[in-house]
Amino acid sequence: MDKILSLEQANELSQILHKQNKHIVLVGGCFDLLHIGHITFLEEARKQGEILVILLEADQTIAKSKGSNRPINTQNDRAKILAALTSVDYVIKLPDMMNDKSYDDLVITVKPAIIATTRGDKNRVYKERSAGLINAQVIDVTPQISDKSTTKLIKLLDEL
Repeated sequence: MDKILSLEQANELSQILHKQNKHIVLVGGCFDLLHIGHITFLEEARKQGEILVILLEADQTIAKSKGSNRPINTQNDRAKILAALTSVDYVIKLPDMMNDKSYDDLVITVKPAIIATTRGDKNRVYKERSAGLINAQVIDVTPQISDKSTTKLIKLLDEL
């Protein structure tokens, strides 16, 4: 199976991994301009289990939340970049603007043991809600690195 998955393929993969009793770690995000903060987060998340799965936000979702000039890279390009990392086992490409129920349904499908996040994640409450549905743990694997963000990189590039 390819490392980049649709929602349908994610369901199939989940069934296979659970039959093998694999310990799945789930993370989510934009991962637009990959930087050291992302790499550190993904490596630390991967240490929490056997399989690291990324839920990758759609381009339209990112544009609505971060502005019309975002993302810099398309979802397809971001998925290929993430899939090339040794710490990443699978990338699930999300459709545009999933609602809480569809996120919860996907988390129930994937059934991770761990949902990894960064300390101070503004979306932690949603991750805890989803984790509670399947008795998973939400674990802070890294602190937020405020000077290492895609938004900060874009501002620095604009200043050049």
